[in-house]
Amino acid sequence: MGNMDKIVDERDVKQWFVMRDLKRNNAKQPAYKYLSEKNIRVFTPLVWKIYIRQGKKIREKVPFIQDLLFVYDCRRVLDPIVEMISTLQYRFIRGKSGVPMTVRDDDMERFMKAVAASEDPYYYTPEEIHPSMIGKKVRIIGGPLNGYEGNLQKIQGSRIKRLFVELPNLFTLAVEVQPEFIQLVKER
Repeated sequence: MGNMDKIVDERDVKQWFVMRDLKRNNAKQPAYKYLSEKNIRVFTPLVWKIYIRQGKKIREKVPFIQDLLFVYDCRRVLDPIVEMISTLQYRFIRGKSGVPMTVRDDDMERFMKAVAASEDPYYYTPEEIHPSMIGKKVRIIGGPLNGYEGNLQKIQGSRIKRLFVELPNLFTLAVEVQPEFIQLVKER
């Protein structure tokens, strides 16, 4: 009886699930707010939008992609919530029946840190990124993004430098970086 390892049920493993919220964009209680109130870790990329309500312009943060959110917990916690809320669903891997999409913890933490470090992040879907937009490969030395590697965004005539940070196959973020923190990475 030397081996006392417990078998871990995969439903008890916490990970970042890619989910969708099919509520309308003007819903009072979108899933990301509901899950946050239940103390479940949730992330959805937000952007500023201007709306006119009762004749007044209102600036409000709303999801970049209306139905996309990332939820960090285990299936044992999330499954009953998904069953209860008909508009909340897992996103599934295409071609793999019933296998929910997940994002590696490191990739998600890196992405969220980049979002938090930027006052004005730009988001791009995979279709929006063209090879002509991608500049030199760089490493960031110092500042809030210290240690990040990626490509600069090419912007003709702009002094602003932005670094692309990607969540593979989902979308890319362009965050402003100070030129003094940029170090070129030599291609091998």
